[in-house]
Amino acid sequence: MTVPSREPSPFPAAADRLKKLEVACAIIERDGLVLAAQRSATMSMPNKWEFPGGKLEAGESAADCLKREIAEELGVSIVIGTALPPCDWQYPTFAITLNPFVCSLGEGEVALAEHQALCWVAPEELPSLDWPAADLPVLQYYLGYLRTRSGGGG
Repeated sequence: MTVPSREPSPFPAAADRLKKLEVACAIIERDGLVLAAQRSATMSMPNKWEFPGGKLEAGESAADCLKREIAEELGVSIVIGTALPPCDWQYPTFAITLNPFVCSLGEGEVALAEHQALCWVAPEELPSLDWPAADLPVLQYYLGYLRTRSGGGG
């Protein structure tokens, strides 16, 4: 018995219709601590903690985006170190790719511009903060990166 071939559906899958965001985020280290930023009450996902960063503009690399966004959001320059694996996440109304980088501070003093709070946290305490779901894989990659960096293996 021959099974007829199926024509591709004229309706794209729901995931294909979602708005897709490409975002860079900075895991900024200083003196053994990591900078976490709390989203303001007026931002989407209010009061959640995140690694600061923002959306890539057309033709912009993730590293260039990150330098621009951190200067705008925190008033400092950063030195970009290790790129961690990109993380894809799908929310009900949009899909996001996070491009995380381990960074250090360059010039300037960290100041609030968009977020409601900033805190320096020991890496092992990061999971205790309330993160957006898309940031959880980034957090796990970072903690794994720390284990390999310190020689603890994976």
